[in-house]
Amino acid sequence: MAIVVRLDVMMARRKMSLNELSARVGVSVTNLSLLKTGKAKGVRFSTLEAICRTLECQPGDILEYEEESK
Repeated sequence: MAIVVRLDVMMARRKMSLNELSARVGVSVTNLSLLKTGKAKGVRFSTLEAICRTLECQPGDILEYEEESK
């Protein structure tokens, strides 16, 4: 997939665990784990907003587009 999720990088920069982020955002650890590993098929804007608010970052800090090689 051309969208790369960098949630783990932002969590490390903020020294925040998946469990702590889950509690603050109100999203299950399982769903955050799927997002973090890039296995999620999508993400709601409300979830992305809550993650960005909690981690004090922008959506572009978490999601990145990388063109797939042909």
